[in-house]
Parts: sequence; C-alpha cells; structure tokens
Amino acid sequence: DEKGYSPELWKRMADLGWMALIFPEEYGGTENSFLDLCVLMEEQGRTLLPGPFFSTAVLCGLPILHFGTEEQKNEHLPAISDGNRIMVYAQTEPSGTWTASGIELRASAKGDDYILNGTKLFIPCAHIADYLLVVARTKEGERPEDGITLFIVDARSLGISYESLKTIGSDHQSEVTFKEVNVPSANILGSLNEGWPIVEKIAQWGATGKCAEMVGGAQKVLE
Repeated sequence: DEKGYSPELWKRMADLGWMALIFPEEYGGTENSFLDLCVLMEEQGRTLLPGPFFSTAVLCGLPILHFGTEEQKNEHLPAISDGNRIMVYAQTEPSGTWTASGIELRASAKGDDYILNGTKLFIPCAHIADYLLVVARTKEGERPEDGITLFIVDARSLGISYESLKTIGSDHQSEVTFKEVNVPSANILGSLNEGWPIVEKIAQWGATGKCAEMVGGAQKVLE
C-alpha cells in the first residue's frame, strides 16, 4: 500500500518492546543484547516482515546510542522505543557505491548551521520517515574517507523532496533530494569531518542484522 507498512502492527510491535529491545532502561529500553536483536530479526526474516524496523532500530538507533550526545539520545531513543519515531538511514547516492568516494552530498557551514545539497538514492521507507540520518561530505581531504559527517535531519525540513522509485520487489524506496536544507550543528552525530568510522560501524551492524533476516527466510523456505 501507500505506506508500505501497517501502523497498527507497528504499534503492537512497540507494545511488545521490539523497538526498545537494545536500548538502556533510561531511554525506555529493556537493555538486551545485539544477539537478542538478531534472534528477533531472524524471526522477522521468516515472515518477510515489511516496515521500517531495521532502519529505525539498527541503522539509526544504534549509532545514536553509541555515538550521540546525551541530548540526542534523550530526544530520539525514547521516541524510537515507544514506536513514535521512524528513522531512516541515507547513505547511498547515484554513484551506486557504498565506499566513501560515493559521498557527494555537500554540507556547507553557514553560521551555526549547515546547508545540505545533493541527492540520496534507493533509500527504503524514506517517504514515511520522521528523521533521516544523512551521510554528507563537509570537506575534501587527502582520502575519500576524510571530511565525512553524519547529520540527524528532520525529514520534513524545507528543501527536502521525495520521489518514489519503481522496484522489482514492489518495496518502497525513494530518491531523496536536498536543496538548501538547513540543519543545526547540534544535529551532527559524532565529530565533524570524522564520521566515516561511524559509517563503517553501521555497515557492520547492518550486515549482521540482514544476515540474521536471511537465515530466518532460508529456514522458512527449507521448511
């Protein structure tokens, strides 16, 4: 359907503590392990569960927990835990590569804020997101990995537009365009120009979580 997930089912998932599974109690979580999360994702893979759980809890929630400021944790993690916030990770661009050389979306300093310009492509669930975790280039360096910064961006900010993409799997992916999008410097996740190690960590969490999903899906096929 238009949303690509069931809000009613999402609420039931939150009531069961799925989104809160890996967060500390102080942020509304139940302080379980990443292994516990993988068990849950294996079962989601068995049913091909649609929706923004993976992006919200794994690709955005975990980085905020491990790299965010206390203010960022208090703002986002309780809202994720209770099912009231959908977050989407935005890294890939038209270049089609997951390497640092593919990050061309620019974030330019303007006073205490940053102005984002560029395009993200094949972003799942972007059309229903409350916030985007955006990988941007804030300066040129000797290596492509230098000058990468992550921003927590309000998904309804002025200057962001979404175009739905037609996919073979009929899942919801978007081309997300940023045109003079203003983001406060307080929304930087981690350190300015030093975001690539966070991107690498997100890739590790993401690959492990997706493997758990695929194990569940393969087991269901075998059965």
